[in-house]
Amino acid sequence: MGPLAGIRVLEFEAIGPGPFAGMLLADMGADVLLVDRPAASDLGLKRERWMDVMLRGRRSVTLDLKAPGAAAAALELASRADALIEGFRPGVMERLGLGPEACLKANPKLVYGRMTGWGQDGPLAPRAGHDINYIALAGVLHAFGRQGGAPVPPLNLVGDFGGGGMLLGFGIACALLHAQKTGQGQVVDAAMVEGASLLAAMFSGFLAAGRWTEERGANILDTGAPWYDCYRTKDGKYVAIGAIEAKFFEALVARLGLAGLPPQHERSRWPEMRAAFERAFQSKTRDEWCAVFEGSDACFAPVLSFSEAQRHPHNVARKSFVEVAKVAQPAPAPRYSATPAAVRREPPERGALGRAALADWGFSAGQVESLHNAGLRAID
Repeated sequence: MGPLAGIRVLEFEAIGPGPFAGMLLADMGADVLLVDRPAASDLGLKRERWMDVMLRGRRSVTLDLKAPGAAAAALELASRADALIEGFRPGVMERLGLGPEACLKANPKLVYGRMTGWGQDGPLAPRAGHDINYIALAGVLHAFGRQGGAPVPPLNLVGDFGGGGMLLGFGIACALLHAQKTGQGQVVDAAMVEGASLLAAMFSGFLAAGRWTEERGANILDTGAPWYDCYRTKDGKYVAIGAIEAKFFEALVARLGLAGLPPQHERSRWPEMRAAFERAFQSKTRDEWCAVFEGSDACFAPVLSFSEAQRHPHNVARKSFVEVAKVAQPAPAPRYSATPAAVRREPPERGALGRAALADWGFSAGQVESLHNAGLRAID
């Protein structure tokens, strides 16, 4: 059932990092009940549940949080939850009567998880933003890109998911342990701008030690070094090399069949080395290079598309992808020896399986009827 079996999580509908945190908890066995809006849209488009991978593992009820009596109904749900996830701008939940003070009064052990871009306070707290804005202010976006070029957004992985949803999931798990030990709940304030900064913690030390320049594309890990980069192959595809350590660099050079290269760390001759690598990789297709590097420690990998990654023999052998509702998607991670995680169900339609969830959460038929009268809707 997963290491979080028996943990109840109340999640209010949102987009991006909030649902990602809910998915992480659901994958680990938590019983996540999603409070959906009766009707909602994302970016002006109807949300299609069958392909919304981050909503897997949930059950759903619907509730218009602005309707009379809705706050009381939501507080009834919160009173039976171990954790709560909300992703509104600061102050919204308070205006709805569902802020931390109200919820912790109803349930002192509740872990109240809050997901925002800028945090719950500070000059930018009430302002809108997206991943690209948060990682820009964190100093992280500046580091992505090639020398002489503009910063390149790394999709929305660093702010929304790594620095946002994953950090919130970790924060909730830590606070749950504290609540179990002490009986005391608390607020978890997860801000994407801070999470993105945290992901780049290593570079704080590099900067202080003078081992990193803030010029893009001029360092070991940012495509500055020719032995840590991607190269185009004969068939127009790409391979990635990351031969940082000397023994791995030697293995790389040997498999490439190159001789007379400059010393690995002689920066002034890196352009010469890069040109040699480019010529070499252009001589074979990507799959031919995979055969050449098979079994080596040269820190080589083919650059695969999302769909190609699902079919790679290593990922197939480890069952790294699963199919849910006919959608191939990453399997739950990490793996546990005693309490394996799993995707328990496909993304729910609005209100789907809500009645069963309410029963599991201990609501009697009469109490469910009261919630129904307050505007909450749940179907089988």
